[in-house]
Formats: sequence, structure tokens, C-alpha cells
Amino acid sequence: MKLPTEKGHPHIISLLNVLLLMLFLAGCNKKDQCLKTAASDTQPTDDVSPPAVLPSQKTGAETKERTVAQLPQTEEEWKKRLPPEQFNVMRQKGTERAFTGKYWDHHEQGTYLCGGCAEPLFASEHKFDSGCGWPSYSQSLDKKKIKEVEDLSHGRTRTEVVCVKCGAHLGHVFEDGPKPTGLRYCINSASLDFEAGEKKDGSKTKK
Repeated sequence: MKLPTEKGHPHIISLLNVLLLMLFLAGCNKKDQCLKTAASDTQPTDDVSPPAVLPSQKTGAETKERTVAQLPQTEEEWKKRLPPEQFNVMRQKGTERAFTGKYWDHHEQGTYLCGGCAEPLFASEHKFDSGCGWPSYSQSLDKKKIKEVEDLSHGRTRTEVVCVKCGAHLGHVFEDGPKPTGLRYCINSASLDFEAGEKKDGSKTKK
């Protein structure tokens, strides 16, 4: 069988040339599309949502108040978390020296929190100068957040004050405070943290 020649069958040869040209162009177009698709797959897209922030990754005020599950479960864990003085006071029932604590002469408006778990315990409006050298309050913010325990150490009977949430030793309460409560919560500065509130004029104080 003889193939058609340009001399004998010019129309057939022209048609074959056109078909070959179309096949060639179609192959080029397909190759370009594949290259473009591959390139687009490697380009970063703008529609990418940022990773969710886990509770343990949050900082500042978001982690100020810790849940019971997040608190240290052993005294060894507390020792790793707290500075030596705070560990001695809060976990070993120590007492800081009078007139040396951070808050004994502190007069800003706000709330005093537990230094171990950030539970709100006392308000600045109930703080008064007792002259004893430790922060003194006439009452707590919520009696349910503080537990009173009989303390027979040092050969005398006193009433120890403990944070209900984390069990931290705070200080002692005495019945020689101002009216109307007649109470004096004598608290270690090492057991406290402070959160600034609003002044009477509405402006916020600095910590």
C-alpha cells in the first residue's frame, strides 16, 4: 500500500498537515495547563485560618485566674512554681517580717487576690492601717472563699486564714478590728497579688 504523495493527493496531504498541527497545539496547551496547576499548588493561599489559641497558650489577664485542675497538685509542684518566700509563707505557714511586705503600706484602689490561684479575697475599701506591719482588712470579699482554722502553734491559740481554692496560708484573723465587723484580717503580702480597680473619679489606677 502506497502512502499518498503531495504530487498525487495535495488535498489529503494538506488535511494531514492541519490535523498534525492541531494535535501539536492541543498537546502544548495541555502541557501549559499542567504547569500552571502545579505552580498554583505550591503557592500559599490567603484563605488560611490562624491556629486556635489553646487556654494554656494565653497570657496576661486571660490566665490570671487558674482553675483547680490547673493548680499544682503536690507540694513539690508548688515549690517549683512559687518563689522561696511565697512558698515558705503560703505552703509552709511561714510569716514575713513586719513592715517588709509589698502591700502593708499600699493604698491603691482595687482587689487583693490570692497569690497562689488569683482568687479575689479582699477589697481596698476594707483595708485599714492597723499599725501591725502587715496588710489588714476589716472583712473579706466572700466568706466562702476563706476558711478559718484553729492554730495552736507557738504556744497560743489563734485563727488561721486559708484560701479555700488552693489551700494557701494567708495569715490570721483577730477580733480587735474596727467597727462594724470588729475583725482584723492580718495577711501576709507574700500571699497576695493585686489587681487595680477604678477610683471614685472613674479613672483606673496603675498596679
